[in-house]
Amino acid sequence: PWRWCCSLRRGGAVYLPAGQVRAAFLRFFQERHGHRRLPSAPVRPRGDPRLLFVNAGMNQFKPIFLGTVHPRSELAQHRRVVNSQKCVRAGGKHNDLEDVGRDTYHHTFFEMLGNWSFGDYFKEEACSMAWELLTEVYEIPRDRLYVTYFGGDSSLGLSADEECRDVWLHLGVPASHVLPFPSKDNFWEMGDTGPCGPCTEIHYDHVGGGRNAAALVNQGSPDVVEIWNLVFMQYSREVEGNLLPLPQHHVDTGMGLERLVTVLQNKRSNYDTDLFTPILDAIHKGCRGPRYQGLVGDADVGRLNMAYRVVADHVRTLCVCITDGIYPGFSGAELVLRRILRRAVRFCSEVLHAPPGLLASLVPTVVEVLGDAYPELTKNADQIMDIINENEAAFLSSLERGRRIIERTVQQMEPSTNFPAEVAWSLYGNLGFPLDLIDLMLEEKGISLDSAAFNELALEDAKRKAGGPQAGQLEDTNTHLDVHSLAQLQSDNVPATDDSPKYAYTLGQHGQYEFSPCQATVLMLYRDQSLQKEVGAGQRCGVILDRTNFYAEQGGQASDQGYMIRLGQQDILFPVESVRLCGGYVIHEVTAVETLRAGDQMQLFVDEAQRLACMTNHTATHLLNFALRHVLGDSTEQRGSHVTAERLRFDFDTKGPVTVEQLQQVERVVQDAIKRNEVVHMAEVPLMLARRVQGLRAVDEGYPDPVRIVSLGVPVESVLTRDSEAAMQTSVELCCGTHLLQTGAVEDLAIISERQLVKGISRVIAVTGGQAKQAREVGQCLAMEVDSVSLRMKQRSNSIPEMQNLSKEVGQLTKVVASTAMPQWQRKELQTILQALQRTANTAIRKLEVQQAEEKAQSLLAKHCNQPVIVDTVPADSLSILMKVVNQLCDKSPGTSVLLLSPQVSGEVLCACQVSKNCLPVFSAADWAVAVCTQMEGKAGGSPVVAKGSGNAKGMQGAMTTALEFAQSKL
Repeated sequence: PWRWCCSLRRGGAVYLPAGQVRAAFLRFFQERHGHRRLPSAPVRPRGDPRLLFVNAGMNQFKPIFLGTVHPRSELAQHRRVVNSQKCVRAGGKHNDLEDVGRDTYHHTFFEMLGNWSFGDYFKEEACSMAWELLTEVYEIPRDRLYVTYFGGDSSLGLSADEECRDVWLHLGVPASHVLPFPSKDNFWEMGDTGPCGPCTEIHYDHVGGGRNAAALVNQGSPDVVEIWNLVFMQYSREVEGNLLPLPQHHVDTGMGLERLVTVLQNKRSNYDTDLFTPILDAIHKGCRGPRYQGLVGDADVGRLNMAYRVVADHVRTLCVCITDGIYPGFSGAELVLRRILRRAVRFCSEVLHAPPGLLASLVPTVVEVLGDAYPELTKNADQIMDIINENEAAFLSSLERGRRIIERTVQQMEPSTNFPAEVAWSLYGNLGFPLDLIDLMLEEKGISLDSAAFNELALEDAKRKAGGPQAGQLEDTNTHLDVHSLAQLQSDNVPATDDSPKYAYTLGQHGQYEFSPCQATVLMLYRDQSLQKEVGAGQRCGVILDRTNFYAEQGGQASDQGYMIRLGQQDILFPVESVRLCGGYVIHEVTAVETLRAGDQMQLFVDEAQRLACMTNHTATHLLNFALRHVLGDSTEQRGSHVTAERLRFDFDTKGPVTVEQLQQVERVVQDAIKRNEVVHMAEVPLMLARRVQGLRAVDEGYPDPVRIVSLGVPVESVLTRDSEAAMQTSVELCCGTHLLQTGAVEDLAIISERQLVKGISRVIAVTGGQAKQAREVGQCLAMEVDSVSLRMKQRSNSIPEMQNLSKEVGQLTKVVASTAMPQWQRKELQTILQALQRTANTAIRKLEVQQAEEKAQSLLAKHCNQPVIVDTVPADSLSILMKVVNQLCDKSPGTSVLLLSPQVSGEVLCACQVSKNCLPVFSAADWAVAVCTQMEGKAGGSPVVAKGSGNAKGMQGAMTTALEFAQSKL
């Protein structure tokens, strides 16, 4: 009999190495219990877009559990399986990234030892195997082990899993060590629906000594930890929430190798095992600093030990992910890996003070530790090092610059204040500095970031990049204040710009908008990333005023344009091209036609037509937001918007594509509100009060306090009344934008585009007023053109050229409909009609061509009765028809080889031929066509059986002779 004992000497110096622990687990199930050993799946998920990384051993077996596995696939043949799976938990639902390094047991990469039964054994065998392995193979003292089982759940209609309890008692586990727990601890579910079932967990008491530690199980104690989870999949969670028994029972077990090795090597920290100590030793050699001591929390002065743990963990993750084809990048799993790499680099540089290249130098050590179990690591070691070095070099330069800026800013800050959001945003935007690293650096200094202000900057940037005429343009250096200039303005006590005059406008007696003039003083000028008191004529610069009526781009609304004049110089205009808000300062981008100086008195004039168009579209955006929620349901949430003078864009959550009927309904809801000419109420209120409003529309961003509320048709005082439901029936939003005073000025709204950006998020683009009217008129004209084509199509001409012209007309109309600004619901309707018309036209042309080909073929057969070769000319409207005639001839006379020429009005001659299979391989259709078309100064090509080409009519007679002579020479 096989001797499974590992002969561990507890309390002695010799412990089982991690590699042997892993190997013993695999051999135990493979050799003793007939499991099939499978290699680890790559950490890049296969066919599961919901996962960033493989995060559990069962991921690759999901098709078996879900019943979606192909019955003839290799996966479907498995009954008993064992493996050690590479897992990454960083990003997504299971995200351990921020916890790594702070304690001694969180990891981004870990190995999951698991054994599975797919419809084979169940509870008794699974528990028996687990107990045998732990107590007899690994020789873990039985009195240190505790097992839990599902204690039942009346809400699920499930009683306690007494079967599992009895199995453990039968195996000799004392009743005091067999403990029931509720569903949150001992009922496992794959997701909201799908296979699920009770589980039993095995816990280990690190202290021992004969004590009873039952009270510490599942209490978060570091002394009593779970080491193995055995899941018994026996139910299926249905969409309605009820549980049904599975037709086949499965077992899914998982035991973290790192935690098991910690137990077997008599350690209290995963990082003290031989899975990590070689890497920690290599880090020490590379940075030549103090050794790793395993300290955590306040005891870890300078976060040195945390840095060791972060780097050791992250380099393992990098090695595994890069090997499996996930590289640091800019979205999804690649973005998460980029953050992991940069976090590791930061700790190497900032805390360990290691020279560049330390991270990559650890790769050979990682390969040494993990390479035997995962040989793909050994194969890719050089590539892993190159990728790490390349990414590290790019990051280190920006890291150093960012560190200096943070240090200098902190020194200039007053005590008990937040770190300025503008500085953090500049680091992120200009240096590509990761946001999580900014937070970590500030956390170390006991400083908080002004998150609300930062989120507002981030949202505005996202909206700017998302689209619109002004999107995608490079930030102008004259309006984007740099970190140093912002700090100087604040230290010089330059007051933030008062931009309240941007809301100073009224409705005149005749319904026209009147914008109040604004007088201001130049406080500072900004050019070439420096603050200046004077800017010469002809130079572009940013102008900072004490007050302004210009709207700076924010809240999704484009900035104002206009001009300013110096008091006393009415004939000299300083054009304002764009306006930006930066750190509370409104910067006006101006080209100085004459010298501008700080202290100059200016009169400001906004472009009233452009402002009014933005106001119209912004109010229309609020109407659209309300209409979408009214039609699609309350779960429809805004994801972003952008308002310009020309159009508005709105992104929102959606469960599926928006239908034609829904688009029409949304437009009708908006048009009804426009017809009612409702008053637009605006007021600033305390943020806490505003957030209590039922039905309030607000995006997830930091808002100022007090905050501006925009309510359509209902006074702000009414919506603020406690328990008021007024906001449920109209549009009430937190918004800093400029709006109409009454909705009637919108006149009309037409949605001219709707598409899904990604699954679950749609984007609509709409126009208002005269543009909406024009879009509807264009739509009607195109609808009439489509009707005309449809009518002519129904008349079914027997002329191929006429049908081809109709088909071409449909194609051209399809392009026009797709690209023209018109109501989207109408575009979808017309596109459906045009697709059907195109199919009808193509079918009709094919039928006519076949009919014509049959007639011509019959005529030629009668003319060339029983001839082995037919060479002739025939009228044909296209090469397609000519080829069909050739095919028909050969079908009706299988032993005949045919070459036909068809002269066209243009002077071109079409050529098509087919060679009887009896004549192959001596006689080739391709060679035949080339010989004939060359005679006509043309080209040809094809296969040995069929070929086609064209040439010039001048050589047609010679080509006919060549065709016959070539055929005769081959037969």
